[in-house]
Amino acid sequence: MAFTLYGRSISRVAVVGSGQIGPDIALHFAKVLHSHGCTVIVVDVSQAALDAGQARTLKKIDKGVDSGAFKPAQAEAIKAALTFTADYQQVAGSDLVVEAASEDEGLKSRIFAQVEALVSADAILLSNSSHLEPERIFAALRHPQRCAVAHYFFPAERNVVVEVVASPTTDRAIARWLLHFFEAIGKLPFAVGSRYGYAVDPIFEGVFQAACLCVQEGMGSVKQVDFAARHALGMQVGPFTAMNLTGGNPITAHGLDLMATRFATHQWPTPWYRAPQLLTEMLATQGPGGKWLVCGRGETAELPAEQTAGIVDALRGAYLGLCFGILDTGIIGRDDYELCLETALDQRGPVRMVNELGPAAALALVQAYAAAHPTMQVPQSLEQLASLPQVPISTLVIEDVSVAGGCVRVIAIRRPKVLNALNAETFRQLQAAIAALQADPQVVGAVITGHGSKAFGSGADIGALAAVQTPEQGWQLAHLGQSVCRAIETSTKPVIAAINGLAFGGGLELALACRARLATAGVAALAGLPEVNLGIIPGSGGTQRLPRIVGYAKGLELLRTAQTLSSEQALQCGLVRGLEPADCLLAAAVQLCAQAAAGQAQLPALAQGPLAESLEIAPADIGHRSRAVDAILCEVVQFGAGHSLEQGLQAELEGFARICALADMQIGVQSFATAGPKALPAFVHA
Repeated sequence: MAFTLYGRSISRVAVVGSGQIGPDIALHFAKVLHSHGCTVIVVDVSQAALDAGQARTLKKIDKGVDSGAFKPAQAEAIKAALTFTADYQQVAGSDLVVEAASEDEGLKSRIFAQVEALVSADAILLSNSSHLEPERIFAALRHPQRCAVAHYFFPAERNVVVEVVASPTTDRAIARWLLHFFEAIGKLPFAVGSRYGYAVDPIFEGVFQAACLCVQEGMGSVKQVDFAARHALGMQVGPFTAMNLTGGNPITAHGLDLMATRFATHQWPTPWYRAPQLLTEMLATQGPGGKWLVCGRGETAELPAEQTAGIVDALRGAYLGLCFGILDTGIIGRDDYELCLETALDQRGPVRMVNELGPAAALALVQAYAAAHPTMQVPQSLEQLASLPQVPISTLVIEDVSVAGGCVRVIAIRRPKVLNALNAETFRQLQAAIAALQADPQVVGAVITGHGSKAFGSGADIGALAAVQTPEQGWQLAHLGQSVCRAIETSTKPVIAAINGLAFGGGLELALACRARLATAGVAALAGLPEVNLGIIPGSGGTQRLPRIVGYAKGLELLRTAQTLSSEQALQCGLVRGLEPADCLLAAAVQLCAQAAAGQAQLPALAQGPLAESLEIAPADIGHRSRAVDAILCEVVQFGAGHSLEQGLQAELEGFARICALADMQIGVQSFATAGPKALPAFVHA
């Protein structure tokens, strides 16, 4: 058995290094690949490191059983897939090797020389370096074209971000495959250009340096600056606390000093980066394991408002200067960087901060910080945004795929923290994307999908629903979704949905508006319209399109009971046109779109008139759900099925507005927001 993706199979993974991060990388591989029969080997020359890494890994797996994350049998299978060994010969036969040793260029080079002698010429070799350029690490290898950096973040088994850094000699097809691979196994990969420190660590370490400078300049104590930084940058923990958690003092000091020399030709003549005196003294007095004095859990640091404001302004000025300085280098795009930093570091992204402050005010903060610290330059990319009222942040990833006669535009919804849920901004971006492809003569059609391996679209944004207080607001919210879906449905160019994971609520409504739907095979919970569980009804056309696709009786049953369909059930009832393996889905959707555009595949249009079926409302067991909501839902579905689609959509808008006046709507939405989707709201049926 093996995990196969786009023609490449992985049956054996080796992780070299059983220190702080190697076992966590191995644990993630074992979690996602054990069901494919893959084995994961952890190799280290130190038996003590192996024993410690294995004990820590087994403890995490057992905790997963206690928390319900793993079933006992699954946990045992994960353990069985893992081997910790001092025998380097166990690396032989590995299809993928990840080195996770110390951040030492010479050591990494020696490890890969040894590894290369044990594996085949087409095995992929990755370094989990946090700073070193791949062309330096792999310079002496015979086959550097199959090598790259895959930079994981703490904790590696849970933090989804991976920086994928190719060298100038890395095969472009392998670099692309790595992005698909990490996405398929549940990570959030970003392609980053080769540069010392890549895109994230210059921010993690740079913010720490800025915090040290605040202390050195007398703005506050370590504890005070660490506490203020959480507010300044939207951090869950301050920079000094983060350094305590990661044990990063030595590597940060080394990294900052190397940035000072290696960035000189890339960015600034006299770079701002440099190991601060505060850090140097800490290492000299307390050694590499020294801990900073920070607030304990639940503790606060009292500061006068003026003092807090000074620290906040300094840290924001430094942070924005550093982030947009990285963007000036071009090693990563702005939208990618925003999501990458927010996810990897769990703090406010730079563009979001610019928009909260206002672009002109944000630039003024950076200019003030640069004036006080002349070795920092003001980034051109930020200066260029200063005149805008707001800086757009795209939640879509758009790529054109060449086909005969032009190209198919692939539009992927990328909101990983909420499983690609649709909010108003994403709807507006989809609307603009549909208009753009309509106007582009080179684009023959489009495929809409979700980024990642878990979700096409998990539904509507619960925050937007919770903010609805009046029927008028509800009507406006539903009208936006309906407008986007109607634009997709009436596009003169075919739009295909590639349902790559769960499609619930608004996500499924988006797919229903497409001319055809293909889905990943074998998904146990693929599709559903669970709105009645929240005390609402679908508002983006689901009450009208679902009955027209699967039949009136089946559609009404699914809507009233919130039933979830598997991939196979969705195919059986006609919801999807076909099922594909995960790694073939997108290609199949692109091919279908191209064939439809060329007249080689027929995609029947959705019936626009009344349904020629009996429109009786059969009894249904709606369980705990609101009878008041059910009555409006049945009325809307029955009316729409007996009239034109356009009339039915208008009835849905009016029905959604009426729902928003019910007490049950507020009860259901609040229950979901506070207790989650598994809680049963105490509906009052009014």
